Amino acid sequence: MSRWRAAGIHLLISVGVAAVVLAVMLGVWYGPTLFAAMGGAGLALILIGVDVVLGPALTLAVFRSGKRGLKFDLTAIALLQIAALLYGCYIVSIARPAFIATVAELEPEQLAEAKYPQYRQPSWWGPVLVHGDWPKDHQEQQMLMFAGLAGVDLQHFPKYYAPYEQGREQMLAKAQPLASVHSTEPAAAKVIDEWVARSGVDPRNLRYLRLRGRNAWVAVLIDARSAEPVKMLVADKL
Repeated sequence: MSRWRAAGIHLLISVGVAAVVLAVMLGVWYGPTLFAAMGGAGLALILIGVDVVLGPALTLAVFRSGKRGLKFDLTAIALLQIAALLYGCYIVSIARPAFIATVAELEPEQLAEAKYPQYRQPSWWGPVLVHGDWPKDHQEQQMLMFAGLAGVDLQHFPKYYAPYEQGREQMLAKAQPLASVHSTEPAAAKVIDEWVARSGVDPRNLRYLRLRGRNAWVAVLIDARSAEPVKMLVADKL
């Protein structure tokens, strides 16, 4: 076998593994919209780039049919590639949105303080919708306001998480009718109009909320009666 053929086989295997990893990222951990808004593309590019390029390139460099110690070289390359892939997967996993706040932003001690047991562990099966229940205690309110100045907001404190259904009335009260978005947020309105035209959904049955991602604002469209999410769209880059 020539070194080019060996590198080609290695490349095909690496592409297959990268495709599986990307499918998990897009289909389970992030979803296409949050993938773009949370900067997943950059992480995926590094992860897949290392996986697809590193192993085959090293195989091309060291492979020579009949070479003494070839098995050791290929084993070392495979272990190096697997280690790089596992580290990359770990970084991607802790950056995944768990409760529309990334796992990396949720400290274990804070998760342990969650009022509801289902929110004490980040989900591995995609983001969980929760309602942020603003505290009624004055001291806690002040603590959150000061934390906000440091870039730490309500979503970083799982002890304030409550089932999504409990916030239905508050979300509907704060959500905007789509007709009003044109005057307040033209960039978001343009993206929403394009999706509505493609989907055929009656815009009168939708309301708009905005969600801040790491790299972009997300337009969250919810049902005007139930407040259930209908669609998330990348609205504007930060």
